[in-house]
Amino acid sequence: MAPENGRYIKKWGGVIAFSILAGLVGGIGAIAFRILIGLVHEFFFVWLLPKVSYQVGDFNLGYILLPTLGALVVSFFIVKYPDIKGNGIPEVIEAVIFKGGNIPGAFAVIKTVATAITIGAGGSVGREGPIGFIGASLTSVLARRFHLSKEMKKLLVTCGLAAGIAGTFNTPLAGAMFALEVVYMGAFSINFVPIFIAAVTGNAVTLAVLNRAVEIDIPDKIGHTLPELPLFFFLGLVLGLLAAFYARFLYSVVDRFSESKLPELSKPIIGGIGVGFLGMLFPAYGIFGIGYDGMRMAFYGELAIWLLIVLGLTKMLATALTIGSGQSGGVFAPSLYIGTMFGAAFGQLVKLILPALEPNPTVYALAGMAAFFSGMTQAPLTQILMVTELTRSYAVLPPVMTSATIGFLTARFFLKGESIYTLKLRRKGYRVRTGRPVILETISVSEIMTREPVYVHENQTLLDVEHLIGETGHDCFPVVNDNLEVVGIIGIKDILKKPTSLKRMHVKRFTNRAYGVTYPTETAEDAFEKLMAYDQNLLPVLESPQSRKLVGVVTKRDIYRAYYRGLEGMYID
Repeated sequence: MAPENGRYIKKWGGVIAFSILAGLVGGIGAIAFRILIGLVHEFFFVWLLPKVSYQVGDFNLGYILLPTLGALVVSFFIVKYPDIKGNGIPEVIEAVIFKGGNIPGAFAVIKTVATAITIGAGGSVGREGPIGFIGASLTSVLARRFHLSKEMKKLLVTCGLAAGIAGTFNTPLAGAMFALEVVYMGAFSINFVPIFIAAVTGNAVTLAVLNRAVEIDIPDKIGHTLPELPLFFFLGLVLGLLAAFYARFLYSVVDRFSESKLPELSKPIIGGIGVGFLGMLFPAYGIFGIGYDGMRMAFYGELAIWLLIVLGLTKMLATALTIGSGQSGGVFAPSLYIGTMFGAAFGQLVKLILPALEPNPTVYALAGMAAFFSGMTQAPLTQILMVTELTRSYAVLPPVMTSATIGFLTARFFLKGESIYTLKLRRKGYRVRTGRPVILETISVSEIMTREPVYVHENQTLLDVEHLIGETGHDCFPVVNDNLEVVGIIGIKDILKKPTSLKRMHVKRFTNRAYGVTYPTETAEDAFEKLMAYDQNLLPVLESPQSRKLVGVVTKRDIYRAYYRGLEGMYID
């Protein structure tokens, strides 16, 4: 066997083995989390609710207490660990792109417990995002235990996310696609292989233990007619617009709570009271918790148009209150619920206005679910595949593809390329763009910079620079002072066509033009954009935004090399 063949087999043998292990860990983590949610739910809704029930007409005021009490418990976690707020998927993206695949184990445990309490007590959030986060965090711990490379850690964290999502819905292909679309932003590469293996493994583990992974119940034998396709186009347009609005609205609620001068402990409690009141009005329709029961009623046509619309709006408000007040939980399931309600209402409206088409409202519910989710997450392929796997049929593929694609494009226009996940990262100072493969964004400047660069002192002459160009072959240099602080850049463009008399002058007389710099913590994408903006071939790397000390340089060649390395190997050494 040729040496290169042996290396190839060894490399991919290790990748596949660890991807299976990531799938096992992700699947087991998902099962444990679901059991924990079940125990908390039993405590609040089976044991506690009868003891606090107080009937006023048709309403049980005891429902208000449940999410309020859960929020009170979670608030103690939030005060000490504020980063546990939210759904967990942005934290996975942040770990892969900016933190070398590292998710602290303690943070993962605390977030898991807080999320289980939030959901089990009736908080209007989903478990899918947190399950994906748990799979990712456990595989991050696993990768560190085996001292794997940073590239492998990033990959395994993504595998853990895929395993959790796949196990939750019994949709291995959609789980893998979600990881690729949301973390790698649509990068189709050789990394699909380990991610798919992890998703299949995670799904198999969940099925083996729970027998049934997903509780979404969808009727059989559903279909559509060709004349209905324009209606699905319009549905995608409406729900894409709604998704963009809701993403902004949700974070406006987050801002209102964050800017409030109320004590931190009281904010989740206020959110819990609001959710409890809304859930009390509709206790059997899925406003509390994940909401699959309400979705089942919508799929089977058991809800009137007005009730579908009211439930969709109520879920939007309840989820915004839960997440906005700082509690921990996902937006995955609420997005599915909201899209299903509005899609089913649209379908029933079509049935009233155009009965000759004989529309099936269930198909519109599925298309609405796909359109709203695709707009919120900017992951249309995930929803298209998920609906296909959930229904085990290609009959609804054309309407779902139409609505999901239009919903995705509409929301993308109004959100300016952001998603519900990247909006949170942007608020933390990270720039991540959806809709194109993430390659340069996952590489930091510190990874690719030259740490002992050739530089020019400001008191040297242009003649000295000319000689340095001849000696090194470089065409651009950072200019520094006595403290090794960058004061400008100088290059061949500054020397060409200058007379000898000028070339005897000090460099500092020619460093008054604007120039770009970068920092070790920025990404290669940031550096590349600065090189283009300032029309430079080289960027000085400064120690920090507060210090102008030169610690390295990055060139276009460095970035091109990093890009092609990422494109070819997708970070697998």
